[in-house]
Amino acid sequence: MLPIYDQKSRIKLLIVVLALVIGAVTVVYTNLLVSKLSEREQQQIDLYAKALRFTINTESDDTNVQFVSTEIIQANKTVPVILADGDGNIIDARNLDLPKGLSEAQRTELLQREIEHMRELHPPIVIELVGVRNFVYYKDSVILSQLRTYPLVQLAVIASLGIIAYFAFSYSRRAEQNRVWVGLAKETAHQLGTPLSSLMAWQSYLRDSERFRDEPIVEELGKDIRRLEIITERFSNIGSIPILKDEDIYEVAERAIDYLKVRVSRKVTFKVETLLAPGTTAKLNVPLLEWVIENICKNAVDAMDGRGSITVVIRHGGRQNKQIALDITDTGKGIPKSKVETVFQPGYTTKKRGWGLGLALAKRIIENYHAGRLYVRWSEVGKGTTFRVLLNA
Repeated sequence: MLPIYDQKSRIKLLIVVLALVIGAVTVVYTNLLVSKLSEREQQQIDLYAKALRFTINTESDDTNVQFVSTEIIQANKTVPVILADGDGNIIDARNLDLPKGLSEAQRTELLQREIEHMRELHPPIVIELVGVRNFVYYKDSVILSQLRTYPLVQLAVIASLGIIAYFAFSYSRRAEQNRVWVGLAKETAHQLGTPLSSLMAWQSYLRDSERFRDEPIVEELGKDIRRLEIITERFSNIGSIPILKDEDIYEVAERAIDYLKVRVSRKVTFKVETLLAPGTTAKLNVPLLEWVIENICKNAVDAMDGRGSITVVIRHGGRQNKQIALDITDTGKGIPKSKVETVFQPGYTTKKRGWGLGLALAKRIIENYHAGRLYVRWSEVGKGTTFRVLLNA
């Protein structure tokens, strides 16, 4: 199977290059056609002017005059042309799309404007007669005008197709990722269900047993069971529309950190502080947001090799205090600028063991389920990193 998504940047570049090549070839070829057709129309108008000169200087009953009038003058069905005398009086006009029902004055005014327009496009052809000078004004035919604009239309079509292809590719990629995420999450929740039920039964048995009734291990087992229930609930929520409630953001963050800090290296210190008024709430799903905080902090612990500090600061995130920011700062290795966006891609990891799904899952939970944003606010190699979670207040 071809690694299409791994080569997405090259594929997008290939699409752009193909679109540019097709557009360039179209423009060059169309300009060649326009040049040839314009030259042909110029010859046609020159012949038209010569035919007019011939008919004026020859007796009207001459057979040649009738032939020239029929086969040359009358045969011009495409090129708009106006014949006027030296004073600007209009003698004849052909192939002009004039509105119907015009008075003679309105028609004359409209034709005079056409003459001005034609003069800007092409110099008039002078017909020298005995003591008289007439002028032939003309402009490009409708076909030639359309052919001139055709490359622009085609470029717009090519650009539209390129944009559609780009978004279709991105959408199909996201859709496939969504199916993988949802399928994996649902299957994990399903697989956890059986051993979880078994553990709950064992805990109930131990509580009822005289031998283990007062043993601390029974209560610890209960805590782990509750933890597994939370994990199962989290996986079950993936792919479903989570219920967002107004929750105290400080309490949620503190509870997530309290759970985590007793399960990682004692050489890592944690601190949670808020710059908001007590009881400030945000729209969130508690199990999912706790999962996000844990994933970010676990990555931070790995980046610090189990030694350092993690600080969680809650503050307003802009938009006239309509958003709440959760800044999680570590003292780890930092992220190179070239990898700031890559760290959120599924499968990306710097650890020898790991799926590289923690930050990708966290970003999906925040942006898809909370309509918020997760990004690297600050990072410096050798000093640390700050991840920012934005939630709606």
